[in-house]
Amino acid sequence: MGTSSEKHARQKQGRTTRVADARKQVRSEERKRRIVTIVGVVLAVALLLGVAALLVQPSGSGSADSSTTTAPSDDSTTTVPDTPPAEGAAATLPAPPAGVTLEQPTPCPPAEGSAKRVQKFAGLPPTCIEPGTAYEAVVTTTKGTFTVALDSEAAPVAANNFVVLSRYRFFDGVPFHRIVPGFVIQGGDGDGEPWGNNDLGYSFGDELPAGPEAYTDYSFAMANAGPATNGSQFFVVLPGGGQQLNPANYTRFGEVTSGREVIDAIGALGNANQEPTEAVVIESVRIQPAPPG
Repeated sequence: MGTSSEKHARQKQGRTTRVADARKQVRSEERKRRIVTIVGVVLAVALLLGVAALLVQPSGSGSADSSTTTAPSDDSTTTVPDTPPAEGAAATLPAPPAGVTLEQPTPCPPAEGSAKRVQKFAGLPPTCIEPGTAYEAVVTTTKGTFTVALDSEAAPVAANNFVVLSRYRFFDGVPFHRIVPGFVIQGGDGDGEPWGNNDLGYSFGDELPAGPEAYTDYSFAMANAGPATNGSQFFVVLPGGGQQLNPANYTRFGEVTSGREVIDAIGALGNANQEPTEAVVIESVRIQPAPPG
């Protein structure tokens, strides 16, 4: 047996050890709580960022995309009508035929069309349409023909631009490179891959409609990559797709008035990645005065 003082020393040492062990346990539990808290914060931030990314992902019209559109890219097209995409892999799209580059200011092309296809311009073309004259574009594709009534009153610059490009045969041989079932079909990229990013040689400003009701079914509008970046790319609004378009983004400059069944047939050819499952190519665009009435 030890002395009384030894006993007290052992008891004191025991208490010290128990206190130290308790403190270690507390610190361990605090570390665990901090780790859990940090992990929770990281997961919450990741979740919020993921949701934000979903909200701003382009859906397509309108990812009604000109040089990068989406027709369009954009946060203005967060959803599309519930139209099932076509099944199948993306079709191989033919490259547009080679075209010449205009080095001098663009003159007005002949009404019957230029002899050669022009692919790139030295600047914005002049006004070549007659004031007060209504025009329509007869678009012949490998899927059929449709006619567009151009709205030169609401969007004179865009309408004039389309007339000039058409008469310079810019659209001849150009495929529809983006098809979003239930939303839009998009074309007008005149120099091929990468599709949706062509260099026209100029861009022009927006002529925006007053409200979303302007984007009626089969509306004809400019695709773009942001404000005042209109060029050659355009899209046609499929039935029900107009409600997804923001009027602050896209110039509406016409409407398909006949051959809408052709638009519907093309609009059914987009897969889940908004890629055509069949190559549909514009063979020609003929500009003519619209009939009276």
